[in-house]
Amino acid sequence: MFPGAGDSEFAFELLVCRWAELAWHPADGDRPVVVARQLGTRERRWDTVVLEVAPEVFATRRAFGERTLDSDLLRVVRGAPAEWAWYRDALDDPGFPWRYIREAIHRAAALDLIEKRSGPNGRIEFRRVREYPDWVERVIAIENKPDLDASAARALADQLRHDVESGLADEVWVATGTTGERVSPALLEDMPVEVGVLEFDFADGVDADAGEVVWHPTSLRADGDARTRLLLAERAYGKGWRSLRETMRPDCRHFEVRREGRALVPHCAAKGRVPTAAECKGGCAEFSPEPPQWRTNGWPIAGGPGKGVRELLERRRERERDRVDSE
Repeated sequence: MFPGAGDSEFAFELLVCRWAELAWHPADGDRPVVVARQLGTRERRWDTVVLEVAPEVFATRRAFGERTLDSDLLRVVRGAPAEWAWYRDALDDPGFPWRYIREAIHRAAALDLIEKRSGPNGRIEFRRVREYPDWVERVIAIENKPDLDASAARALADQLRHDVESGLADEVWVATGTTGERVSPALLEDMPVEVGVLEFDFADGVDADAGEVVWHPTSLRADGDARTRLLLAERAYGKGWRSLRETMRPDCRHFEVRREGRALVPHCAAKGRVPTAAECKGGCAEFSPEPPQWRTNGWPIAGGPGKGVRELLERRRERERDRVDSE
C-alpha cells in the first residue's frame, strides 16, 4: 500500500470504499452506487457494502432526507396511506405496543416525512407526503483482507458461505492486496465458488484502475428477509463510509487528512501513519486537543481544523450523492 498506511486493514478498507465510488461495477461497467462500511446483521458484519441504485428513484429517496430511516420510521413512512386515515386502520399490527408507532408518527411528522392531524375523538390520523420508493436495485457485500494468506482464506470460508446463503446480497466479493503471483492464493483455498475476488494495488493510492478482477462472482438469489435487506440499505445510506468524521477525533492537533491518489485518508502525525478507528479516540496517549487559538487566529474555517475536516468529509459525501442523481 501507499507509504504511511502501515499494516492497517482500516486504511485498505477506506481505499476499497473510495475505489467502489469511482469504478463500480468492476466487470459490467459503470453503475451508480452508494457505498458504506462496517454494516450487517446480528449474525454477520460486512466490511464494505455497495448499493446499486437507479438515479431517478434514488432522487426520490433523497427527498426523505439524508439520514437513516430506522425500523419504526420505515414502518410508518411505507405504510402511510394516500388519504387521511387512523393509524391503526392504515398499519398492520406491529406485534408490539402501539405507543411506539404513535411515537414514530410524531417523529416522522416532525421530519416532514408524513402529515398528521387529530381526527374524530382525538384519534391520530396521518397520510403520506410522497410514496417511499423501491430505490435499491442490488446489494453487494465485500470482505476486505489486504493480506489474504492460506490460513486467513480458510478461516474466511465459512463466513463467506454464510454471506452466499443468507439471501441478503446479490453478489459477494473478497478484496485483497495484489501478490505479484500469477494466480491469487485466495483462489486456491476452499472458498465458495460463488464469491468473486478483487486484487488491489494501492501503492500510489486510489484510482479507477487500482482493482483487477481475478475471479468473477455468481449472481445470487437475494431471496432472504426483504425487511432486513431494506433496513441494511437504509443504514448504509445514512452512514456511508466517511463516518470516521464522527467516530475519530479530527479535533486532535495530530489529526490530518492526506490525499492518496483520488482518496482522502486520515493520518496521525504523532504515529506517522494511518491510525485505526479504535486508536483515534480521546483515550489515545497521543491525543492533544487542537489549541483554542487555531479556532480564532485567522483559521479559514470557522470552528478550527477539526470542524473543517468534518465539513470537508460531509461535502464529499453529498457530492457523491449528487453525482448519482445526475447519472
